[in-house]
Amino acid sequence: MGTNLFSYIVWNPSEVAFQIGSFSIRWYSLCWLIGLASAFFIVKYLYKHQKLRDKDFDPLFIYCFFGILIGARLGHCLFYEPSYFLSSGEHILEMFIPMHKMADGTWKFTGYEGLASHGGTIGLILALWLYCKHTKLNIWRVMDNIAIATPLTACFIRLGNLMNSEIIGKVTDVPWAFIFQNAAPEYAGAPRHPGQLYEAIAYFIFFLIGLYLYRRKQDRVGTGYFFGLCLFLIFTARFFIEFTKINQVDFEEGLPLDMGQLLSIPFIIVGGACMIGGKWLKKLGTEK
Repeated sequence: MGTNLFSYIVWNPSEVAFQIGSFSIRWYSLCWLIGLASAFFIVKYLYKHQKLRDKDFDPLFIYCFFGILIGARLGHCLFYEPSYFLSSGEHILEMFIPMHKMADGTWKFTGYEGLASHGGTIGLILALWLYCKHTKLNIWRVMDNIAIATPLTACFIRLGNLMNSEIIGKVTDVPWAFIFQNAAPEYAGAPRHPGQLYEAIAYFIFFLIGLYLYRRKQDRVGTGYFFGLCLFLIFTARFFIEFTKINQVDFEEGLPLDMGQLLSIPFIIVGGACMIGGKWLKKLGTEK
């Protein structure tokens, strides 16, 4: 491995995007906001383009927001740290509130530290099912429209992880390696794969692919094709990029694959099945 630090990118950004008085906005929160806002306007355009009613679109964002947030939070707690969060009533409470009980017995506001994309995906799917029960729209049409916008949201979320210097990669000597100076002390100082950036770039490319295919395969909207494509591309990329990243929790050391890879496999299979399944999936929904 090269020893010249100038060969690598020294990554030491402020976690705060801007501050007004005592009020500050972190880059991570801002990236989440931009990602969700982008999806909002893209799906709004798709609804209008497909002549779906405005009143059916109005509640969609609320369903998606809470579905993603609740699913991502519970996914992290149950998939990655079940031994902690299921060990006591107070720790179970921490799953649902943005606070952490300190050693001295006081509670500290920490925000939701720990969100898992696999859980967010499950939460989103369940939320969209409830939304479709309410609006009577074809669930596959809704899923396909959301899936076209989702990779762009995922791109911004991973950029937020990059600004937070979290989900970092393994030590490497590639010339584009990042030295994450804001990472935990045991990880700072050595050049590492920027796994968050790999994912962000991949997801942006998948977003462009989805737009391209939408312009040429609009008749596939409502068949589950775009939903399947989104799952297949994102989680296949996630599976392989995980090889460049360090394990997030200790118990992964004894696994043949890390938790992110194991959780990605079912989504890859479901995505492929939806793409192949074709138009018969449309019959499972109720179209207005």
